Amino acid sequence: MDLSLTPQQEAIRSTFARFSNEQIKPRAEAMDEAEQFPRELFEMVGELGFFQMRYPEEDGGVDAGTLACCLAIEEICRGSLSLGAACQMQGLMGTYFLQRFGSGELKERLLAPALAGEKVGTICMTEPGAGSDLFGMRTRAEERDGAWVISGQKMWITSAPVADFFTVFAKVGDPKGKELGIFLVERDNPGLVVGRSIRKMGVRASITSEVALDECRVEPDHVLGEPGKGLGYLRAILDEIRVVTAAMAVGGARGALEESLAYAKERVQFGRPISKYQAIRFKLADMATELEVARRMTYHAACLSEAGAPHTREAAMAKLFASEAAFRVCDQAARIMAAYGYAMEYPVQRYLRDIRFTLIGGGTSEMMKMIIARELGA
Repeated sequence: MDLSLTPQQEAIRSTFARFSNEQIKPRAEAMDEAEQFPRELFEMVGELGFFQMRYPEEDGGVDAGTLACCLAIEEICRGSLSLGAACQMQGLMGTYFLQRFGSGELKERLLAPALAGEKVGTICMTEPGAGSDLFGMRTRAEERDGAWVISGQKMWITSAPVADFFTVFAKVGDPKGKELGIFLVERDNPGLVVGRSIRKMGVRASITSEVALDECRVEPDHVLGEPGKGLGYLRAILDEIRVVTAAMAVGGARGALEESLAYAKERVQFGRPISKYQAIRFKLADMATELEVARRMTYHAACLSEAGAPHTREAAMAKLFASEAAFRVCDQAARIMAAYGYAMEYPVQRYLRDIRFTLIGGGTSEMMKMIIARELGA
């Protein structure tokens, strides 16, 4: 398959493919069962340079580009979507606003070790009553005595139980308005409380929890960007978030396809491998075709992102198609394996559980359709 990868991109793909085969896949089942943050693998991903890929050299990055990120995260998720979810948070949303707006001191103390995988960052946007509706956010930040004081409740915060710093979105100004501020809150801030962990059906090693902010005082140097302009800052990376999520979906579904194909070649019924029966062969052909389309849509959107070209529509299309196709592929993989696709001893059931994460992360399918329709002028 000719995707016209540069030598650097091909080296990245090969490195992470080998890492997935040798390090992630053998541990994926144990990670899922333990439901614990995969610290050792997370640090190894940092050593391989994944967290540095998006950022310029002056901030300790390697400026490898969006497509390189997609190639790497696809291979990581082929091994474990749990690890992929934690890594995507760290390499994109959890460090982006710190890199863009943080002071030199904050970058040296927090960003540099985060890009090396030695510290963990996350982002706090979702609330119990506000998911896609950011303007329904109830967390408030008010200026008092030369600082900002934040109060509110956040929900579904990835890596919160192990995070060293939190990028917190909060309303500023009119509580009924649309002005958002972005604040960096460190773990030892006395007003920050990490609450109960949320047990999930899938991506169970990507630990998630509630976060409470109770009169959380933040000094001016921890305000990221200009208060009130948070939505505009967020829009700058929404398309990239969707492209990378699409790559995660492709990776997870590739893992399921590989497992079901290997099973179909080995499983003998009525005297021959089931891969020789047309019913199974057609399933495999459809799965591979959908994944190929999803991958090319994702890479196309990634290339537009790198070129600085408008790609809101393409990013939404890639995320929509890739996540839905990935779910279909994982479902068909389980059907090919029949009862064994339902057995915990085989990884297909984990891929099927995990892949639902990509239907939600980066925006639901319904939200993607609304964006696409808007971009069409409908």
